[in-house]
Amino acid sequence: MKLRLLGSGTSSGVPRIGNNWGECDPKESKNRRSRASLYVETPNMNLLVDTSPDMREQLLKADISTLDAVLWTHDHADHCHGIDDLRQIFHAKGHPIPGFARPETLDGLRRRFAYVFEGFGEYRPTVKGHYLPDHLTIGDIHIKVVDQPHARATSAGFCFEHNGFRVGYATDFNHITEEMAELYQGVDLWVVDTLREKPHPSHPHLAMIVSWVKKLKVKRAVTCHMDHSMDYATLSRILPDNMEVGYDGWTWDSALE
Repeated sequence: MKLRLLGSGTSSGVPRIGNNWGECDPKESKNRRSRASLYVETPNMNLLVDTSPDMREQLLKADISTLDAVLWTHDHADHCHGIDDLRQIFHAKGHPIPGFARPETLDGLRRRFAYVFEGFGEYRPTVKGHYLPDHLTIGDIHIKVVDQPHARATSAGFCFEHNGFRVGYATDFNHITEEMAELYQGVDLWVVDTLREKPHPSHPHLAMIVSWVKKLKVKRAVTCHMDHSMDYATLSRILPDNMEVGYDGWTWDSALE
């Protein structure tokens, strides 16, 4: 199983409009962050988590031209507003792409992007929507799903299992529930939202994640969904040995573990 972090930034990206780099060094390319998205691949299938507003550029940079399925964590703009770019995947495959999301999320996407799921006039639907269950197998990857509190919203967290490896992906949450702790306990890799150092009402902060990595006995953790206060070099110096700073284009391969 291979992973590629397509986007490692929060909703505004880094830099923010106005060329605002905050505390991030603009000379460090790993500080340039597009909106959150993850690509998961095995020899038999590939899937995308979230269709960020930067999806087109993300797929072009990674040379990704086809997808077997799409998962959505939730329907906030920074995680779904690239959905129209799935049209090109649809044209390449010749049939709608399976898309999975929790009922609240999928219903919201269907309301806002009806043409994607229903078609319009002579245009066929590009996505076939499915409600996301707690357990799902796509190709040779088994996926376990957990609901995560995200202030007034709820996001979906994932654990991808393949050939004995377990990878957790948790973004957009502000509290670790018992169900989340059970899912992410002892994973080989945890790609996890680490918005900033200061506490935030709807996202986890650095000290919280460092603490939970230890509590959950996570073997390796990678930060994602970071804002412009999280400088790559500065953060790299202070993280524990089993944690590292994620960046756009960061990759992981279970065959190398």
